[in-house]
Amino acid sequence: MEATKEKIKRLLKEKNAILLAHNYVLPEVQDVADLCGDSLELSIKAAATDAEVIVFCGVHFMAETASILSPEKTVLLPVTEAGCPMADMVTESSLAARKAELPGVPVVTYVNSSAAVKALSDVCCTSANVVKVVNSLEADEVLMTPDRNLAQYAASKTDKKVHLWEGYCPFHNTLSAEAALAVKAKHPGAIFLAHPECPPEVLEVADVVESTSGMLRYVKESSADTFIIGTEVGILYPLSQQNPEKTFIPASLEMACADMKRIRLEDIVACLETFNGEVKVPEEIRVPALSAVEKMIAMV
Repeated sequence: MEATKEKIKRLLKEKNAILLAHNYVLPEVQDVADLCGDSLELSIKAAATDAEVIVFCGVHFMAETASILSPEKTVLLPVTEAGCPMADMVTESSLAARKAELPGVPVVTYVNSSAAVKALSDVCCTSANVVKVVNSLEADEVLMTPDRNLAQYAASKTDKKVHLWEGYCPFHNTLSAEAALAVKAKHPGAIFLAHPECPPEVLEVADVVESTSGMLRYVKESSADTFIIGTEVGILYPLSQQNPEKTFIPASLEMACADMKRIRLEDIVACLETFNGEVKVPEEIRVPALSAVEKMIAMV
């Protein structure tokens, strides 16, 4: 494994490439990455570098976002089949049809979506800034896509009418309030952090609701020493690495995204050697998608 990591580092240097790893990918991939974090944060940071090539270890919509922000760079996804079931729950045609049913209602789209869907949206949002984005709009109603749980969370924090899209993360959505309360009962005194992609009843019993980057920040700044983590289990690795003196308990081991675990070190090597897996968003989609993304970034 160490020899493979060294080969990756050598290839990155040779190709003037930067390696990005989402918080949910395999630990060995996070270890060799130049930058780790959430998808939007990584794309923004990569766009500001002199790298000519971006290797994105995550899923397809993340590589698309990198392409939207860095059209002059080559964006590579080491395993092109790595997708997002929630992002697939909204399509360009289905969103266009719903917009026709709600004329004049602005569309707020979660970054966990395809470039084509972003292009039909007024503004994008992250799990960290969704409330800020929704409340920034002058309209009394908004349509939020694709995550109904995130939309319901935003609806609880605004006076606006929020039209839901019936999409969800299959892994965050598996967590029940009963299961979360059972884990809390086993670990009295532990702080339960839940991601807003979890169902509303889970958020109601959470001590803290945060995005992945928010969880990392909260734990680092907290004086507590034990945390129950209600998000994809991959984040337990960076949490433990950054806070070795603290204890982290998964709210559920079922919250494991297979797509996020697809990319292995060998895939990164092959990708850098062959440049297979390029993700390039066409300009007719990229330009309107960029508008929606940039409006969001202005609020980050």
